Amino acid sequence: MNLTFSDEDRVFQRGVRDWFAANTPEVLRRKVESGQMLTRDEIVHWQRRLDEQGFLVVGWPKEHGGPGWTPTQRYLYDLERAAANAPVGLSMGVIMLGPVLMAFGSDAQKARYLPRIRRCEDWWCQGYSEPGAGSDLASLATTAVSDGDDYVINGSKIWTTYAHWATHMFCLVRTANTGKKQEGISFLLIEMDRPGIEVRPIVSIDGEHHLNQVFFTDLRVPRSNLVGQEGQGWEIAKYLLTHERTSIAGVAESKAAMANLLRSAAERRWAGTRLIDQPGMAARLARAEIDLTALEYTNLRVLSSTAAGKAPGPESSLLKLMGTAVQQTLSELALDIGAEQAWPWHPEGALAEAAHVHSMERYAFLRACTIYGGSDEVQKTVLAKSMLAGAAR
Repeated sequence: MNLTFSDEDRVFQRGVRDWFAANTPEVLRRKVESGQMLTRDEIVHWQRRLDEQGFLVVGWPKEHGGPGWTPTQRYLYDLERAAANAPVGLSMGVIMLGPVLMAFGSDAQKARYLPRIRRCEDWWCQGYSEPGAGSDLASLATTAVSDGDDYVINGSKIWTTYAHWATHMFCLVRTANTGKKQEGISFLLIEMDRPGIEVRPIVSIDGEHHLNQVFFTDLRVPRSNLVGQEGQGWEIAKYLLTHERTSIAGVAESKAAMANLLRSAAERRWAGTRLIDQPGMAARLARAEIDLTALEYTNLRVLSSTAAGKAPGPESSLLKLMGTAVQQTLSELALDIGAEQAWPWHPEGALAEAAHVHSMERYAFLRACTIYGGSDEVQKTVLAKSMLAGAAR
């Protein structure tokens, strides 16, 4: 795909490329390329290194510590980071909660939490999904009952990523049962070391522990931890999900993965012929590149709207829908190209760093990407409603 960028953008792009080439630790580069999970300490250290360089909160406005980049520069930055096999900064606080606090938080909440997110002093997890209320988020049952200066919380959250590492959770709770289901939901900030919280591990299909179920039993949280107003949680949740779904699309990561697959297909042989020269594999790779190019153009259209001052809307659902489909396609290709190299399960030592050895784990994990952040069915419903509303106008 040929895109025209300004000379200033090209200079910026080269600078970012050079920085990642010089500053990405080789151990992190190998882990990202092979699909291994990073440790907590590795993530924290890398996030703080990005913040020192001004490369962490790239979507934040300058008054909150952002670099003041254009949407095009943010796009180029992400491409170069992924192409260098450099990890992304932890997303929960940076990509999701930060924008919510800027839009809905009190001055005190912004002053307290935003600097700590940047310095990775607080580690945030997301308390949305519940048993029986995942994609149907409005049916959540976790209650927060007002009691003096506190809320008393009872209920449970599930599929909570990194809750076992987190210091804080941003959480949807039910503060009222009158009217429409959405009207009784509020958005709370919760410290994870408070009495009344239990975190139980969930080992996912890829064999990793990054998910958890969290139980609240008579948990007391100050009313000052409420973001926005009581009953405004549904509005805030939808605002946050547009940022999450846009990031889940993973355009930069998919472009890097596509480049790795093309290189591997050119190196690996079957029956004496390079995989990339075999008609069946060549056709599958071409189809994947076409889908990825369409995804990238969609992403660029969203960037164009953002540059014009329009917040992401239903198009974030389209990005999420297309992006996760591309991720699954690439994970399937990685399995087929890797073949016997992809068979080991959680290998150790030197074998753990082989190019395809974590492909099966990655494939297994990405079976869920069309569910988390809102299932495909939810995204299609959002898009259908948007199209009907547009037709009515």
